[in-house]
Amino acid sequence: MVDLSGKVALVTGSTTGIGEATARCLAEAGAAVMVCGRNTVRGEAVTAALRAGGVRAAFATVDVRAEGACEALIATTVRELGGLDILVNNAGILYTASATDTSNAQWIDTLAVNVTAVFYLSRAAIAHMRTVGGGVIVNVASEWGLNGEANHVAYCTSKGAVVQMTRCLALDHARDNIRVNSVCPGEIHTQMVDDILATHGGDPRHHLQKLAAGIPLRRLAAPHEVGRVIRFLASSEASYITGANLPVDGGNDATGGPYP
Repeated sequence: MVDLSGKVALVTGSTTGIGEATARCLAEAGAAVMVCGRNTVRGEAVTAALRAGGVRAAFATVDVRAEGACEALIATTVRELGGLDILVNNAGILYTASATDTSNAQWIDTLAVNVTAVFYLSRAAIAHMRTVGGGVIVNVASEWGLNGEANHVAYCTSKGAVVQMTRCLALDHARDNIRVNSVCPGEIHTQMVDDILATHGGDPRHHLQKLAAGIPLRRLAAPHEVGRVIRFLASSEASYITGANLPVDGGNDATGGPYP
């Protein structure tokens, strides 16, 4: 079992989906966790559940697009939980649109949340981690950052940037004992997926089955399956892994096209 006792983790976008599952996975391993997001009701509920399990946890209502919000969040984590050893950059947004249908606002919004905030948070976290002898950053990219996808140009571009940022941060700070990796999830059964499928109309179960049929493992992952991989990368079990972008996609990245 991974042991993160005594560690402090910040998980952005942890009020639902992969972020919430990751917060729970890290807490199960003994880490104190800073939960954050824009949904105060959800965030307080997640934090209360962690505390009920005996975990040291705090919550911050944060919009990572706001001026100074990323730096303030790092400072708040250090102040309230006594440090910062693990940063999980999970917060993200997605718009479904081709290039010609993507508005300026959608493009700017996507890059602000999925790229710029990841950089600002990482930069502030690294400044702290260097003073305490090291740390770990795990970015949540996407299989669409490794491979393209029609009608998602802004999202794919942003996640491709996260993949490259992961490599560069890992190289820049290896000598600071700061490891930086990313996970690249494929089709994960989250509320975001349900919302997208709902726009198609008809029976949601049929859409899920159709989606699963194109995945080598023939199913979507549960959010905690990504959370467990993040927990591994955050732990000493992954002590010689840095600069990696790890697909967690049921085999999709191994295919050259639709899986038969």
